[in-house]
Amino acid sequence: MADAALYASADRLFTRKKLLSFGLPALVLVYLVYVFFAFDLPGLAERARMDNAQTLLSDTWSYKTHVTRDNRSGGIDIAIEGERKGAYAEGTSPDWVTPEGEATRVDLGEGQHILLLPENGFVWDVPGYGVIEGRLDGRSLVTNLPETGLPEWISASSSRVQITRPEARVALTRAKTEVFRYFPGWELFFFTLDSPYHGHGLTEILFGDQIDPARGNLAGAWDDFWQNGMWRHADVAWALFETLLMAFLGTMGAAIVALPLAFLSARNFAPLGALRFATRRVFDFLRGVDGLIWTIVLSRAFGPGPLTGALAMLITDTGSFGKLFSEALENVDGRQIEGVASTGAKPLQRYRFGVIPQVMPVLISQVLYFLESNTRSATIIGAITGGGIGLLLTQAMITQKDWEEVTYYILLVVLMVMAMDSLSGWLRRKLIRGS
Repeated sequence: MADAALYASADRLFTRKKLLSFGLPALVLVYLVYVFFAFDLPGLAERARMDNAQTLLSDTWSYKTHVTRDNRSGGIDIAIEGERKGAYAEGTSPDWVTPEGEATRVDLGEGQHILLLPENGFVWDVPGYGVIEGRLDGRSLVTNLPETGLPEWISASSSRVQITRPEARVALTRAKTEVFRYFPGWELFFFTLDSPYHGHGLTEILFGDQIDPARGNLAGAWDDFWQNGMWRHADVAWALFETLLMAFLGTMGAAIVALPLAFLSARNFAPLGALRFATRRVFDFLRGVDGLIWTIVLSRAFGPGPLTGALAMLITDTGSFGKLFSEALENVDGRQIEGVASTGAKPLQRYRFGVIPQVMPVLISQVLYFLESNTRSATIIGAITGGGIGLLLTQAMITQKDWEEVTYYILLVVLMVMAMDSLSGWLRRKLIRGS
């Protein structure tokens, strides 16, 4: 009987393991099928535009020069990124843009070129496809393109014709004919076209003859770099400072507010149960509402600005710090407090010399971690409150054209977070370990 019961138990165990081994993969498969249809992955793949993604990706590491012919006045404007601050002066142009009779020739390299015609049109002989012509006839756009069977890199409608190739992009509308040509790098990052130092190398600026008669090379070059009208380095530096200031004020302010309140929620320091319960619920409420929600509410109440973002961080982190600090206080060693009390110390002195030294490593570690984390969060909060690097990042993304600036700001944020990580690690070693 005992052997039969043992065999039956082993059989049930084997069957259960077998069901688990087959049932778990089946559940995972069912979940993946649900995700496939619930998130409409086929529709997402259908709506995906790889050409747009490729254009966006190329914009992050390259710049484009706009050659624009106004279809009303016939004038030709050449500008880097299409900005006035990057516009070539009248009578000047890059060497790949040349007049050809009444037309303007835009060389694309490897024997290719686009002609901007005086009749409000263009001609482009695309290798492997043939000659593409387009022009404005009254209020209508006329091309030699077929009505059907167009390749993916050509889009044509009654109001816009666009051809996107790796060599260049041309767009024809009723108002203008525009050619975009891409080049690697971040042009005008150091000096704009109107700066006398544009086109001069670092060696020439440091050791060469004086370039600007009114200024020394080093002082003048630094001033033109710092006041660069396109990349706005001075504004970016100030925005980074505002972001760090938001993170610092929010984190340190929350720590200062949360520490005394933590004593009211610690079981061994607040004997009144009602007081502990009320304080803990306040902490739950403060950290239960997400920081972005506090940001929106406070922006509506106090208006935009970096201090509003710092206040939102302070409120959220007060709840988190209150919980962490109170748990640390509940785990202190009472014998050290009794030892300090035996010397005749007053209650505040007992806390100062018997409690704070025990919890200080935990407090410092948590505060430094939150400071590092808030440095990242301050970027998003700044985008909402209108302060810091987050505001510049949002503005650059909204324009949908200066993605190299977006890359620049993201790199700065990453470097800032890395610097804060190194700084917090160094402070943690100095303050906690004493090394």
